Amino acid sequence: MATHRLLPIRENLHGHFSRDLPPVVRIESGDTVQFQTLDAAWGNFEQADPFGKVSKFEPRNQPEDQGHCIVGPVYVEGLKPGDCIEVRIKAIRTGTWGWSCAGGFPSYVNSKLNLTDVETIYWGWRLDPESGIAENQHGRTLPMRPFMGLMGMPADEPGIQSTVPPRFCGGNIDCKELVAGSTLYLPVAVEGGLFSLGDGHAIQGDGEVASPALECPMELVEVELHARPDLRLKDPRAQTPAGWVTLGFHEDLNEAMIIALEGMLELLAELAGMSRQEALAFSSLCVDLRITQVVNGVKGVHAVLPPGLL
Repeated sequence: MATHRLLPIRENLHGHFSRDLPPVVRIESGDTVQFQTLDAAWGNFEQADPFGKVSKFEPRNQPEDQGHCIVGPVYVEGLKPGDCIEVRIKAIRTGTWGWSCAGGFPSYVNSKLNLTDVETIYWGWRLDPESGIAENQHGRTLPMRPFMGLMGMPADEPGIQSTVPPRFCGGNIDCKELVAGSTLYLPVAVEGGLFSLGDGHAIQGDGEVASPALECPMELVEVELHARPDLRLKDPRAQTPAGWVTLGFHEDLNEAMIIALEGMLELLAELAGMSRQEALAFSSLCVDLRITQVVNGVKGVHAVLPPGLL
């Protein structure tokens, strides 16, 4: 199988999803794509000072580049609407800088915590991909656990589609379990899929409550893409080091929970032949429900079945 490399140059970057975006590369099912990405906010890959003001990529086109900076799209030959794309995440390596912030802007969380009309706290981070350690300008260190916040494809709808909300076909999922060694399964809405990724996170807690995580560019995101016409899904699922994960997205967190749980019941029926009642009883004993993120308008819940319990 072939290996393709996509660098963060103008012709490979976009800030929206669209079924009308021309693919930057066409690949065969099973090929590998090596992405290099900018951070979500379009900072240049190289920065003179990891703690200083971030220089931004130019030129950008408006309104097409209003959203997260993502790389692609990739057309997978033979991929049809109704199929699934299988995304095997083989390797993730951060760049050398990142940033995080909290407070000082309108958001649901900031409003509820009375942190809208305050000064924004900004932390710059020096990232060491060799040691896996991030250090901010105050000397605080954290172990990195990098993943991509945004992996997905357009829906079969006209016009510009925002990168902000997650959808059934992926997007701004922000699930911290999608680390290297994971496989993500996404329903496909358009021919070839038109897969893109971006929004690198060096570390994030479930919820991503401040709105950003530790945002960073990625030196390497290596994924193997497979067409799965045999797999029919309504919503994303993944197999990760933490176990099987089913994902639900909805403006109402309760509804997102039900969608994630429904996905888990379907998975347990496939894997173990359980009835819905058996799967629910088993889930109550063995499955964890976690808040993926609460900051993208459309909230996320993921259900996690740890390894070794079936």
